[in-house]
Amino acid sequence: MKIADNASIDDNTHGGGEIPPRTELTPDALPEVQKPVLAENSQTGVSTRNALLGTDGSTSLKTIKRKSKEVPHWYALRVTYGREKKAYEYLIGKNVEAYYSTIKTVKEVDGKRKTVEESRLPNIFFARGTEEEIKSFVYDNVNLPHLRFYYSHHREGTRIVKEPLIVPDYQIESLKIICASEAEDIILVPSDVHKFKTGQTVRVIDGVFTGVIGKVARYHGQQRVAIIIEGLLTIASAYVPNAFLENIV
Repeated sequence: MKIADNASIDDNTHGGGEIPPRTELTPDALPEVQKPVLAENSQTGVSTRNALLGTDGSTSLKTIKRKSKEVPHWYALRVTYGREKKAYEYLIGKNVEAYYSTIKTVKEVDGKRKTVEESRLPNIFFARGTEEEIKSFVYDNVNLPHLRFYYSHHREGTRIVKEPLIVPDYQIESLKIICASEAEDIILVPSDVHKFKTGQTVRVIDGVFTGVIGKVARYHGQQRVAIIIEGLLTIASAYVPNAFLENIV
């Protein structure tokens, strides 16, 4: 399967941890997120949350708008030459939350059959942080010369603007469930297969794929649930019976 280097912009590239809208698979574009102000007294080290002194001596709550770049997200990262494990371990060593999906396969090495661990999604892994935090690793050409963002593109007036591809939390969690299931019939769906995009959005409520949210369709003769990370990849579960599915409407 060919994985696009330049991902098309889609609502699902701007999600956070929210469940998708009940009429679509992918969440709406991320609005500016309001977070409380956190201040720390440098003398005592005690954090004061949202404390503003009013004219009457009382305190009040204050919130500020934080730009998308200041909010932690999951970012899709690519690594050339099959070095995703090395880059993943480097980020983990720097206390960055990351996800690297692997699969065990049996290969013949020096005439002997040997079980080896390989990347399930070649040259791809995911890291969570603010855009600036992840940029500090992407632009680290000394330690991570082969690490790059996947990008989405959108139009602003006459300009084409590219932004690092954001993957919603629920899709990462669904991806983890599918990849951890050890089911043998999980499929990385070719990019020219569009049937999942028109399928019903569902949540799996029973079985090894419990918790997965995605699109349902029949593929290779079996009903499956797929996670569609627009412009990057589509991965489908093994067979899931109707009784294990809950429609999101």
